[in-house]
Amino acid sequence: MGRLSFVSNKKRLKNLGLALIAFSLIATASNVVFSEEDHDRAKILRERGEIRPLPEIIEKAQKEHPGQIIEVELEEEKGKIIYELEFLDQQGRVWEMKFDAKTGDLLESKQEK
Repeated sequence: MGRLSFVSNKKRLKNLGLALIAFSLIATASNVVFSEEDHDRAKILRERGEIRPLPEIIEKAQKEHPGQIIEVELEEEKGKIIYELEFLDQQGRVWEMKFDAKTGDLLESKQEK
């Protein structure tokens, strides 16, 4: 019985390790800049089901303005949790996009000056 428990813990650790590697690869591949504080807060809110997953938001943003992610922030504005993303589009313009983190709805999209 102790051996099964050990295997189960080992398997859990392996799965956790794979998840961390996958997250790192996604973040590195898309050059996402997410502060440690935002990351921890997002993880807790996501686990509670209070916000949409970041990859879903990034996909919506890329459809609106294809390009490279420069920065991602998790903010609170007027009682709403907001994902704020900055993109560099294919023409070299910077776009700021705000999404309702709970619904995934695009709230604002504006070109930075």
